[in-house]
Amino acid sequence: MKKRVLVLSKRTSYRTFVEEQKDARIQGLIAKGDPTVLRLRRSHEAHEETMREVQDALTSLGAEVTLQVGPRTPFSVAGIDMVLTVGGDGTLLAASHQIGPGIPLLGVNSAPESSVGFFCAAAKGNVLETLRAAFEGTLPAVQLARMQVELNDAVIHRRVLNELLFCHACPAATTRYILRLTQANGEFIEEEQRSSGLWIGPPAGSTAAQRSAGGHVLPLASTKLQFVVREAYVRLGTSLRLPIGLVEDGGTISIHCKIREGKAFLDGLHIVHDVAIGDRLVMRRSDEDLTVLGLTRRDG
Repeated sequence: MKKRVLVLSKRTSYRTFVEEQKDARIQGLIAKGDPTVLRLRRSHEAHEETMREVQDALTSLGAEVTLQVGPRTPFSVAGIDMVLTVGGDGTLLAASHQIGPGIPLLGVNSAPESSVGFFCAAAKGNVLETLRAAFEGTLPAVQLARMQVELNDAVIHRRVLNELLFCHACPAATTRYILRLTQANGEFIEEEQRSSGLWIGPPAGSTAAQRSAGGHVLPLASTKLQFVVREAYVRLGTSLRLPIGLVEDGGTISIHCKIREGKAFLDGLHIVHDVAIGDRLVMRRSDEDLTVLGLTRRDG
């Protein structure tokens, strides 16, 4: 039986700014060989080569393919056996927001020279062998916990894979809030804080911003949520009780906003919600895990 595969390709910066938008500034920088844009064409060409490799591999394996450029454009996974993203971690992350539990997701890093591709099991050069293993069921799968986010008791997202950033709308301003950790048994601790913001997320995101801010790398199979305070303001002679911490599955991390112009950024810059004084954000483990193929498990 043919495998039905939805292929989601990223739209490269070169394609967007040079080929489609004809951006005069970008074109001028490329023409001058400016170092800020040197990778644009190389990454684009590597991506196009990888796309041809992906298409050849899927044809060789007899798959029934639906192709879409742009992982944020709405798509349906009805009747799909597997979703394949071609790009990097950002492409996979964007696509994951539209993929519910039970649909396997496989990432292909299309430009490994310039992309980390942590979530990507395949890369330019080994696509066929990785896809064959996925089709045969020999490619390991990892269930990644995701995070649900509520704003004033209304769910605003059920599929946060990396993290939520809560901060002031102006990066130069102080973020004021009350942080509360409630464990599954109902015990809680809270603290009023001032900082440049908070990172909060499930284990999959603990190697990224949370780690850079001083957080711990959590095992991929963990179901805990972690928060990390960014650049806390602490009076001389005092310290925060809650600079970093975890809640078990069934617990919550909540933020009671004390600023008029707060922002909640979910998995990057594309999903943003305003948070005003008196608003309350609550984060908990989602009941919608994500199945990622070929992802290497890690220890905490």
